[in-house]
Formats: sequence, structure tokens, C-alpha cells
Amino acid sequence: MSPSRPPRAVLFDRDGTLVVDVPYCADPALVTPVSTAPAALALLRAAGIPVGVVSNQSGIARGLLDREQVDAVNRRVDDLLGPFDVWQVCPHGPDDGCACRKPQPGMVLAAADALGVAPEDVAVVGDIGADVSAARAAGARSVLVPTPVTLPEEVDAAPVVCPDLLSAVRHLLDAEAR
Repeated sequence: MSPSRPPRAVLFDRDGTLVVDVPYCADPALVTPVSTAPAALALLRAAGIPVGVVSNQSGIARGLLDREQVDAVNRRVDDLLGPFDVWQVCPHGPDDGCACRKPQPGMVLAAADALGVAPEDVAVVGDIGADVSAARAAGARSVLVPTPVTLPEEVDAAPVVCPDLLSAVRHLLDAEAR
């Protein structure tokens, strides 16, 4: 995608990006949107840009929660911030060798396909290096929004870093102005 135009779709990491990270969250009552998520999503929707979620959920593979619990949490995210146009969830662990778990591009490619958008016309917004790497591997743009868990080397390696979700979306939408 040309950095001179806004993306045709934006995909978000779930935990730490759209909602406050609760490790291995199995309880929908614990879902809290990050403060700038509603405004950021409203800007994209007002611009007619589809939005989706790409989320590693290794707690399933680790036996810490099951798919039904993850789906219930995702429904709560959708209730609070949705509707999202596509959801992609990887249930695998870091050593499973799957093609979907970020930093692999599988979820980004599947979400782009489901939205009918070429991967190079997608942007991925996340809080860790795996989100940026998945975008890069898929040929998509990325924006890193650091949190306390983001490593300094991930910030240094990211092509675009924004202080919060709203700034990230404004950056993507203002692409034509740059």
C-alpha cells in the first residue's frame, strides 16, 4: 500500500491495543476498552474503512482457557467497540509452528481475504513487535502503539510508532496529507 493514501482496511491486535490487557482473559466482565479506542474506531467507520481484529490466544493451547471463553470475551469486545467486520483468532502456542500466530502473516492474510482487500492495502495496529512483524510478512503497513510490555527494541524497529490508538488512526487517515 502506498503510504500516501489511507488503508482500505485496518486490523487491530486485541489485548493491549483495543482493550486493557488481562493475561489469558476468560471473563467478559474484565474487558475494558483502552481510552482512545471508541474515538479511533469511530473515525475509521466514519471514513468507511472496515475494521477487524487479529489476536493470538495461546491460552487455548496452554489449557488456561477454552475457545468458548475466548469467543465470549470477543463478543464483549464487539459489544463495547464493534461491530468488527472480521475476527481472526490463533489458538496455537508459540512452539506450535502454525502459519497464523503472529509474527506469522496468516491471520492478516485471512482477514484481508475475508474483507476482499489486498494485504498491501491493509494496516495493522498493535502493541508488540509480533504485530509489526505479521504486518510486514503479509505486505501490510503497521503502526506500533507501545504499552508497558512493549520492548525498547520493538519500538526502535517499528516503522511507525504512535503514542495511542487515536494518534495511530489519525496517522493512517492523514496519509494523503503527508
